[in-house]
Amino acid sequence: MLQERAGNRGNMDRAKPVEVDRRTLLAGTSVAVLSESGLLNAIPAVHAAEEGKIRLALIGCGGRGSGAVRDAFSVSEGPIELYAMADIFENRLNASYKSLSEMFPEQVNVPQERRFLGFDGYRHAIDALRPGDIAMLTGYAVFRPGQLEYAVAKGIHVFMEKSFAADPPGCRRVIRAGEEAEKKNLKIAAGLMCRHSVNRQELIRRIRDGELGEITLVRAYRMEAVGPLGPKPPDVPELYWQIRNFFRFFWVSGGLFSEMDIHQIDEICWIKDAWPISAHGVGGRMANSTDHSQNLDAYFAEWTFPDGTQGIDVVRYASNCHNQFATYIHGTKCAAQFSGAIHAGTARIFKGQRIADENVVWEAPKEELTPWQAEWRALLRAIRQDVPHNEAKRAAMSNLAAIMGRAAVHSGQVIGWEEVRSSEFQFCPEVDGMTAETPPPVLPDQQGRYPVPVAGQWNEI
Repeated sequence: MLQERAGNRGNMDRAKPVEVDRRTLLAGTSVAVLSESGLLNAIPAVHAAEEGKIRLALIGCGGRGSGAVRDAFSVSEGPIELYAMADIFENRLNASYKSLSEMFPEQVNVPQERRFLGFDGYRHAIDALRPGDIAMLTGYAVFRPGQLEYAVAKGIHVFMEKSFAADPPGCRRVIRAGEEAEKKNLKIAAGLMCRHSVNRQELIRRIRDGELGEITLVRAYRMEAVGPLGPKPPDVPELYWQIRNFFRFFWVSGGLFSEMDIHQIDEICWIKDAWPISAHGVGGRMANSTDHSQNLDAYFAEWTFPDGTQGIDVVRYASNCHNQFATYIHGTKCAAQFSGAIHAGTARIFKGQRIADENVVWEAPKEELTPWQAEWRALLRAIRQDVPHNEAKRAAMSNLAAIMGRAAVHSGQVIGWEEVRSSEFQFCPEVDGMTAETPPPVLPDQQGRYPVPVAGQWNEI
């Protein structure tokens, strides 16, 4: 089953439920604000206010968003509170508010007038904050660039979940917003939390010190069962159906491969300390597939890096098959494991190339914090201590690498790095002005099935 916290989207989200792993929790944290004098434009530094309390605005109240609030509270080193909430869907916002207010009654301060609904609800939630507070962008990737731009314009720090955009123009918007944030001394944390794993950081140090020799291959696996999308219930609006089932539709999230495997792809790029120059791959659907979504059942993507070495990602979403969730590295001296199931910090070095428990020569201990907690601690400390912390460009570049691999598999073509970076292709060009009345970007056929990539015919670059 899909083991990452994709969020509890309610009964309409999917015909077959996807199992979700929740992050851990606790409570407490702090920082935030410039005073009300008109000094915001004159003073670029944005950090803690007099009272030292950080306010959070949760924009996207599903499992990821609610879990991120718990992670922030669990690594608190000063006062913090949830101050505003926004979502497109009322039942999701209400469920999140009920759950969080029961867990953290002293830290959830969101009266009805600071709970905002609709496509523009994020604006009202951000407007409720003060410069130095944090906007949590944890909803859908298609809206992430515009929400990030708005938060930066308002002088607000940002935590944004992955993925960060559905297509290349969206990624470029994230990069530009990050550059504007840099000018304003705003902090931006991006949800590629494995970068904050202390075990992975230690293994990276050992790799850079030459313990594995020259890296010749990185291989990642994310093979787990994900149920098919069934037909849309007749009483559910088409646009809302697609948004709620976000990882089933390319325009909303980039699709399951880009949305979920961005972690594995980011790990590959981190290990190589480079961005790929090209990608190609293969994928397909099972002959007996009943899935109504746009996703394929299997992906194999290979990225080539400037030094000629490869990184590969092997993905299968089928039931009753061999499952694997790990990343491995092979060097000229020996091999290593970089991560384990559900993003565990399983970092090990082996005697040679054989990956086996009895062949381990070094293994990192169990991590004190989960990667999700660690990324929040890094953001909160950066705000309180007023040190640089801006992950927007790196996150967008990893997103582009994921889009590159996805496009290669879907099209059956070799996709180049500069080709994807300069692409003007958009799944949903009118996203910024979307309302409940906007026609859906894709429509089902007579059987209720949505367009699926066909290699040799499909283009998304």
